[in-house]
Amino acid sequence: MSQSRFNDVFISQRISLLRTLERMVNNHSTAEDLMQETYLRVSRALGERAIDHLEPFVFQTARNLALDHLRARRIHSRTMVDDVPPDVVESIAAPASSAEDAAHAEQLLERLNVRLSQLSSRQQQIFILSRLHGHSYLEIAEKLGVSLSTVQKELKLIMTICISVADRSKGH
Repeated sequence: MSQSRFNDVFISQRISLLRTLERMVNNHSTAEDLMQETYLRVSRALGERAIDHLEPFVFQTARNLALDHLRARRIHSRTMVDDVPPDVVESIAAPASSAEDAAHAEQLLERLNVRLSQLSSRQQQIFILSRLHGHSYLEIAEKLGVSLSTVQKELKLIMTICISVADRSKGH
């Protein structure tokens, strides 16, 4: 099947596909992004092999991407909540902290910086993209060319390191 035939199918099914994605992810902007990714994935697949039933393939590809997005979002939100205990978050910085608390926080950040600098380059990228830039696990996986599972495992390891640094500093 040719690329031009795919373009015709994609254009004719665009509205229906977009509505399907919007229902699944409940966000128009995300649905548009998933549409673009669907187009790219199906185009790539067409370059690799013949696809007999193009319309169902397009919708299945879009559905799979939406499900991956939802799964990554669910994992990301669960990880953000579950990985760092509330007492650790609360002990990092208090608005009315004493000089001793400020010194303790500075020491904690120094130890944390040392431990994070010992991570591999990929681990550092994953940490920065996730925790500082707020990228989803799926976005990170695609950006770095690794599996979603790799991103999850690396972040779990990194958060374990962060928690161990925080736990050791409690006994300051």
